[in-house]
Amino acid sequence: MTQRNRVRELLLDLQDPRHVARFQQMCGVRGSFPRSLPGDQLERTHNNGSVSGGGEKTSPDDGGEGGTQTAQTRQRTYASTTTTTTTTTTTTTKGDSPSANGTVLANAGVDSVSVPGVENGLSLAGDQGSGTVKPLRKNSLTGDAGHEFLVENRFLYYLFTLGTELGNELFYITFFPFLMWNVDAFVGRRLVMVWVWVMYLGQCTKDVVGWSRPASPPVVKVEMFYNSEYSMPSTHAMSGTAIPFSLLFMTYGRWEYPFPLGLAVALVWSVLVCLSRIYMGMHSILDVVVGFLYSALILLVFLPALDSVDGFVRTCHYAPLLIVTVHLGLGLLSFTLDTWSTSRGDTAQILGTGAGMALASHVNHRLGLLPDTAADRLPLAVGPPAGVLPLGLALTRLVLGVAVLMATRTLMKAAAVPVACRLLGLPPGDVREARRHMGVELPYRYTVYGAVGFNVLFLVPLIFSHTRLS
Repeated sequence: MTQRNRVRELLLDLQDPRHVARFQQMCGVRGSFPRSLPGDQLERTHNNGSVSGGGEKTSPDDGGEGGTQTAQTRQRTYASTTTTTTTTTTTTTKGDSPSANGTVLANAGVDSVSVPGVENGLSLAGDQGSGTVKPLRKNSLTGDAGHEFLVENRFLYYLFTLGTELGNELFYITFFPFLMWNVDAFVGRRLVMVWVWVMYLGQCTKDVVGWSRPASPPVVKVEMFYNSEYSMPSTHAMSGTAIPFSLLFMTYGRWEYPFPLGLAVALVWSVLVCLSRIYMGMHSILDVVVGFLYSALILLVFLPALDSVDGFVRTCHYAPLLIVTVHLGLGLLSFTLDTWSTSRGDTAQILGTGAGMALASHVNHRLGLLPDTAADRLPLAVGPPAGVLPLGLALTRLVLGVAVLMATRTLMKAAAVPVACRLLGLPPGDVREARRHMGVELPYRYTVYGAVGFNVLFLVPLIFSHTRLS
């Protein structure tokens, strides 16, 4: 066997969903899958690694509007050269599905699925006990809630749930503002620059490679939210690598703490996020490994140039024009890589946030707001005397600031979609259908989250200064 063939076999083996199923089994996750109806009533559909019906499904968007999901959404089949799993499921509509709410009913029955190399990984619905739980959140594209599964190790379930949340929107919308408002705005704005580039390259690479999620069965879908997106590389792994190691790079020498402690925190953070994606059944081992290495490569290239990029954004007279055009152009490019999907909107959202914060950094520098810590005050000691606010004041700032951001998001969202629909001559009644058009989705995400990002670094600190909370 040649070296190329050995490498190919290794990569195929790391992509094998059976390894994901074994890891889940080791961690105490047992799945159950519904029994199919016989005869010509059966139709095999495969929605990016998950077993799902081919009929219409209600698909709420991030604002709560309902919609109809048709067969036009991306339907991808998983093909592995190392294992073949055949599963059938009934094509149903929302009204007649025996498990419309994602719960496997005991009287619906199941077929035991035998997967080579995975022992006792799948359980009957009748065996479910008090440890059964539903997948975390419905599929963001199809509304599919998935099936209940058995959790035998609650500690690992909550630990890996925490790990996967370190790469979700709720974490970003609280962590980045808290860092900027209460700890170090200099580090915060630079960290967002790194995060934007890492996430943008990761999301675009997903759409170019086009690999599906691990097949279910044998994999148990502990999480369903991102199940309709592509899989390679894991952007959770990329973010979970970029954020902690960038923090280590930016803060060591600026803040006083032992390097081994900072390195240990970064490693634990990264490993937890990476393993959580395998535990959730969202990624193969190969997806996670490539995500980690890809993120490390981006950091090696981007971090040495960070001083120059940050200086240009803040001081160059033409920076605002370039910030808007570059981020918007990157968004247009990403929208041409694939058909409509939730990942496409996420990419525009990330770019809008980055553009808004970069513009705010420029405006702050021009107006003399949020000045950087003087060099003669560095390094900063870790503790309240160095400027880290007392907990009560920090939480007050966080609550007030997030409330301003939520109000900004709500107001901008209420205006952006109708305006875009009128400009394109589209009916504004069906928000989800309208947002399938690039001319609606891109400006919607870009303007809404651009305003949110701008207010993180400009409006909210300005409010703090006028309310004596600065």
